[in-house]
Amino acid sequence: MVDTDSSNRPDLRPVIAICVWNPSYPTWDLVEDLSGEPWSPPGARTQPISGDADGEALAERLIAALKARNCGALLLIGRTIHSGDFRLQMRAENRRLDGSGRLDETGPGVARVTAPIAEMSRELTAAGLSVLAASDAEDDQGSYILYRVLADLPDSLNSPSIGLLRIPDEATEDAVRTAIKTTASAMARHLTPVSYTHLRAHETSLH
Repeated sequence: MVDTDSSNRPDLRPVIAICVWNPSYPTWDLVEDLSGEPWSPPGARTQPISGDADGEALAERLIAALKARNCGALLLIGRTIHSGDFRLQMRAENRRLDGSGRLDETGPGVARVTAPIAEMSRELTAAGLSVLAASDAEDDQGSYILYRVLADLPDSLNSPSIGLLRIPDEATEDAVRTAIKTTASAMARHLTPVSYTHLRAHETSLH
């Protein structure tokens, strides 16, 4: 029998980048145990991206991460000013970070998320959480980053899945953990494995 070394095989699971945009916002740590590996949903792997008080700089980092060949999704996480429900924000408005006018004079006034909102909402409800798919864009760094990322997406069927989960202040740690895992898992079910050929081509282009 030939002993194959799986450690040298590339990981072809698509990546879900997960970012809590405010670095001071307390939330669940994706690294749950002493392995040092972040939790991942079936069929995908997560890539935690640290938040940044500088919204413009963070938006640039997230856009760069989404251009990686194996990155198929981005889940933004932060607080909501509303009480009661977890909120799945469905759109972001074309506004500057300070709220003074349009961010992009030629861009659309509103950009809609590409994540499977209906499925995410159903799964969160099934997990026992109160959730609202919200059309209103809260006026904060999260909405600014969401618009920046969505406006940068290529116009193709293979565009990454982008979503934003807002957490009410009264949510328990267990509820936050459940909400993030459930939302990321719903997104993962819509992703496809990365082609080894395409992955190698992308790695080669970086050298």
